[in-house]
Amino acid sequence: MKLWIILLVLVAVAAAAVFGWQALTVDPGLLSIRLGQTRIETTLVFAVAVLLVGWIVLGLLWRGVRWPMRAWKLRGQRRGRERFAAGLTALAEGDHRRALRALEKASQHPELHAPAQLATARAAHARGDGERTEAALDEASKYAPAATLALRAQFLLEHGNAEAALALLKPAADKNDLPPVGWRLLTEAALLTGDSALALRAVDALAAGDALTPEALAALRARALTAALTAAPDSEALNALWSGLPRAQRAMPEAIAAYARRAATLAQPLAAMDEIESALRKQWSERLVAVWGQLGPAHADTRLARAEGWLAAQPDSPALLLALGRLCVQGKLWGKAREYLERGLAHAPSAALWETLGDCMGGQGNAANAAVCYRNALRIARGEATQELSDAARAPLDTRASVAEERDAHGMPRLAIPKES
Repeated sequence: MKLWIILLVLVAVAAAAVFGWQALTVDPGLLSIRLGQTRIETTLVFAVAVLLVGWIVLGLLWRGVRWPMRAWKLRGQRRGRERFAAGLTALAEGDHRRALRALEKASQHPELHAPAQLATARAAHARGDGERTEAALDEASKYAPAATLALRAQFLLEHGNAEAALALLKPAADKNDLPPVGWRLLTEAALLTGDSALALRAVDALAAGDALTPEALAALRARALTAALTAAPDSEALNALWSGLPRAQRAMPEAIAAYARRAATLAQPLAAMDEIESALRKQWSERLVAVWGQLGPAHADTRLARAEGWLAAQPDSPALLLALGRLCVQGKLWGKAREYLERGLAHAPSAALWETLGDCMGGQGNAANAAVCYRNALRIARGEATQELSDAARAPLDTRASVAEERDAHGMPRLAIPKES
């Protein structure tokens, strides 16, 4: 369609040119100019041609006159960009003195003034020059107020002054006038000061702006949800917050774990158990299984029986073995507790397993082995070698890898076929 329109316009222009030329050949027109005793007469066509040529010549002359000034300006812009690049490179290298020199020269160019002042503030802050940092920030705020506000908040957070950073960012947040980095800094400041509701709001603003990768956004949201759920003052507030979350957020393992821990603390162990079981039916989670063993003494027998049922499908899960060990310790089932915990240590040693085994040994009255276990918990946390228990002469534990039951798409169990040697 556009091609046909272009063709029609070209045809119309050509027709107008033909008819115009025919009209001019019949009567080219007469132009008479008189100035004092001087009189000039010529055709209209020639006068128009002279005007066009004169316009072109004047344009060329003007370009020629402006060329040195334009070349000088372009050279200055190029030098400014080179200095700005050199300043950023020096800033990345940690050579803040050289960065300040280059950025000061770059800031003399109007188009680079704001970014150069922001980079100058970073370099001066890294050197501990508070006076120059404030001066650069004050100058940058005239041209880039949002970026300057975020940078001030970042400096406050780096100095551990989360309250001041929150007070600085909150007025702009109330007006929805923060850049993406400002919302991220507001989330950090809110989490540090315990304002979990504001942290959740800031995360939602970040999600709407698509400023972070999905992984980074999920990690930040998990922190905010965990803080909000943990800070719920009572069961009513906890349930209201939990029911108000979108389904996708209620499916996050970090959020389920935080809800379960808080619900158990607020004497709602059944609600905590229901959420964990529902999540584990959909997808296995080491984090949630670990929380299963940390819900306190309520319904310990039921939780132990359910966890032992999961053992058939997840025989080598360190978190499940730890949870089983903890539940057995709560029930004073010392022999089963030791078996589960030593099995977990054989697969994946951890400080938590050694500490729980120490509780088991203490419950059995074996103070010497309990002390060894507690020391091993500290050693493994430091990356040091652990010490054997004093009764290591007992029958060796079977640490061969267990085989979990596998089922096909129709739910029928598959037979484990041994591999040929």
